Amino acid sequence: MCLFQSTARRLVSQVHCGLKASSSKKQKFFLEMARPSSNMADFREVFAKAKHIAIITGAGVSAESGIPTFRGAGGFWRKWQAQELATPGAFARNPSRVWEFYHYRREVMLSKHPNPAHIAIAECEKRLSKQGRSVVVITQNIDELHRKAGTKHLLEIHGSLFKTRCTSCGNVAANYKSPICPALAGKGAPDPGTEDAAIPVEDLPQCEEDGCNGLLRPHVVWFGEALDPGVLTAVEKELDICDLCLVVGTSSVVYPAAMFAPQVSARGVPVAEFNMEPTPATNRFRFHFPGPCGTTLPPALARHETEIIS
Repeated sequence: MCLFQSTARRLVSQVHCGLKASSSKKQKFFLEMARPSSNMADFREVFAKAKHIAIITGAGVSAESGIPTFRGAGGFWRKWQAQELATPGAFARNPSRVWEFYHYRREVMLSKHPNPAHIAIAECEKRLSKQGRSVVVITQNIDELHRKAGTKHLLEIHGSLFKTRCTSCGNVAANYKSPICPALAGKGAPDPGTEDAAIPVEDLPQCEEDGCNGLLRPHVVWFGEALDPGVLTAVEKELDICDLCLVVGTSSVVYPAAMFAPQVSARGVPVAEFNMEPTPATNRFRFHFPGPCGTTLPPALARHETEIIS
């Protein structure tokens, strides 16, 4: 078992979605490597030679499409932050409130479109596949904007807003209904003064498998829940073979995703970070390109002059 796999296995048994690096770990990140390069020409030379590119994306990519993150100061829906609603306990106590929150998010997402960063990634994947090269996107985002942009090889480690899972039979299904059920029509307003709809459980989204009718929940990884082991295994395999890794629009503080790129870098693979500002992991990477992803990423992933397209 490789270094990444053994570390990942330890973490998946110890940590759950939403855990952050300790301050001591952050200090170690900054001490371990010299300042990364921001030379785009140098990055482009590495990019031109790469055969298997892994792109790890976070909320910063989708923020440029107008997607609210519900993280940090001011990140409230009504009077709650995501950490108070996106938990198994919150759903058990008040499934109506949690479904209002997710209904609101689904409706917002349906109105948003991929931005130049999403499109650059999808176009790069399509172009390189014709050259016998591969691109995989490993995303923490649940908005499916990578899918909308045309990305095919996609690993959604935190699930998707447009999938549901039955709390009775466990069936997972895609669901793009708007609204997802009649009782949620017109509900989910984010204003602090809005009263809870208090929808009866039997009127919330129900499983459509024959004879089930169990209560559905969003198929996303909530705070306090572990990542899907099958998805994590797929991530491990991709990171084991990549010869270039991009970290795009992620703060690199939420585990276990925060360890992915540093582990790749530790085995000598070039890692390039595209983010508005430095992160706790920046000094472990070969490249860092500050600024909006929609501005920095398209020229980085554009066709290189040495590429031969049949």
